[in-house]
Amino acid sequence: MRNKIIAGNWKMNKDLNESVELINGLKAKLATLPKGVQAIICPPYISLAQAKDLLKGSPIELGAQNMYHEDEGAFTGEISPKMLKSAGCKYVILGHSERRQYFGDTDASINTKVKKALTSGLIPIICVGETLQEREKNITNQVITTQVKGCLKDISAADIEKSIIAYEPVWAIGTGKVATPQQAQDVHKLIRGLLTQLYGSATAEKVVTQYGGSVKPDNAKELLHQPDIDGALVGGACLKADSFAAIVQAAE
Repeated sequence: MRNKIIAGNWKMNKDLNESVELINGLKAKLATLPKGVQAIICPPYISLAQAKDLLKGSPIELGAQNMYHEDEGAFTGEISPKMLKSAGCKYVILGHSERRQYFGDTDASINTKVKKALTSGLIPIICVGETLQEREKNITNQVITTQVKGCLKDISAADIEKSIIAYEPVWAIGTGKVATPQQAQDVHKLIRGLLTQLYGSATAEKVVTQYGGSVKPDNAKELLHQPDIDGALVGGACLKADSFAAIVQAAE
């Protein structure tokens, strides 16, 4: 049985003081987690080290929002897996649609980062998803297939079992729109089928797949109880302790 994993992507929100306030609020509401449910927060880089200290003794785990594929070097403005590990990160989000849209991430560059994350001992949360235009053209399946195969190129079965795949329809991120539970399940089932093609059914059944895209307390339960949806990558709703805690509880 796969665990339900709820990750909060804070994006470019919360300064140091605000981060402390939110983490303390989350610790109070998530002092214990439902059985079989994991909770992860992914604050901005400047808050990671402080979050590591604040989360000591808490079941909440720590992740980052991106990384570069080298440990160190002349890469101004980038952050390495080595740095993330030292700041207490266990997870890293890779290939988020906003990284693809604004910063030029491609399936090939994401694949390079995924490999580096895995060799560095980080668990990648690998994002895929179609735009509204692609959905309206009825090419969702082709887009997702290309992205999954590109991002997972030359990734072993042992490594994919350690990874998380997040389906995030771009048209549902930050828009208030949300895929219906059936729409989300259909794509998650497709992803599970692609994993079966690539790695076999035994491995495919072990991989956690999350849904992301305007997940809120009032729609979380129905989404999270679809057969192939094993968690959520939460955006706006993770910036309030009450809302994020409610989504974690809905995964029970």
